Amino acid sequence: MRSIWKGAISFGLVTIPVGLYSATESKRPSFRQLRDSDHSRIRYKKVAEADGEEVPNENIVKGYEVDKERYVVFTSSELQDIMKGITGGIVDVVQFVDRDEIDPIYFRSSYYLAPEKTGVKAYRILLAGLEERGMVGIAKVAIREREYLATLRAEEGVIIMETMYWPDEIREPHFESLEEDLEIREEEMAMATMIIDNLAGTFDPSAWNDESREAVEAAAAIKIEGEEIVAPDVPEATGVVDLMDALRASVEATKGKKAV
Repeated sequence: MRSIWKGAISFGLVTIPVGLYSATESKRPSFRQLRDSDHSRIRYKKVAEADGEEVPNENIVKGYEVDKERYVVFTSSELQDIMKGITGGIVDVVQFVDRDEIDPIYFRSSYYLAPEKTGVKAYRILLAGLEERGMVGIAKVAIREREYLATLRAEEGVIIMETMYWPDEIREPHFESLEEDLEIREEEMAMATMIIDNLAGTFDPSAWNDESREAVEAAAAIKIEGEEIVAPDVPEATGVVDLMDALRASVEATKGKKAV
C-alpha cells in the first residue's frame, strides 16, 4: 500500500511519525456513460459559466463564497499554509474516551496509521495502551486542506484512525410521523422482541457478500458470451396488512434461524 499522507501522532510529549493508508476500497460495479451508437466514452469538460469556454486545470482556483455569487479566492499553497497553522501535519490526540461513548453516526472514513521506522517502539506502546484500556483517542488533524475531528483505536495490531463529522454537521432527527402519540400493546412488543431474539447472533464479516455486484458480474459474463439475460423469478408480496398477523408470521418464520 502507498501512503496518502505523512505526519505524526502526538500525545502528551510523545511524537510518533506515521503514514496514513486507506483502510477501505469500493468494489461497487463501475459503469461508464457511453454514446449508444458506437459506445464511445462520454467525458465532461470544465467550462466557465460566463462564456462556455473550457478551462485548463492550471487556470482553476478555489473560491470561498461569502455572499451570493461573491467569492474570496484561495490558492492551494495558501490553504496548505492555513492548515499548517492549525495542526502542522500532526494527529493531535487531546483526549481518551471509552469506545462506547461515540455514536457511530459521527464516523466518516477509516484509515490505517502505520509507523515510520523511527517511531515503531512509541507506536507499539500507544497501541498496547489503547488495547489494555479499551479506549480511543480523540484527535484533530488536517488532511488535504481540511481539518477533521478523528478517533484513534487499536484493532488487530494496528492503529485505525477514523475521521469524524463535526457535531454541527449532524442533523437533528425531526420527523412528524414519529411525533404521533401511538399506543404499543405489550403483545406487539413481545412479538417484536421475539423476532429480534430469533435473529440474534454474532457478526461474521466473511459471511456477507454484495449480491448486487455478483449479479452485475454474472450478467456481464453472460453478455460477453452473447446470451440473453433472463430476470429471475421474484416472489410476490404476501399482502399481510394486520400488524399482529405480520408479527406472528415473522416470529414463526424466524424460529430456529439465527443471523449469520
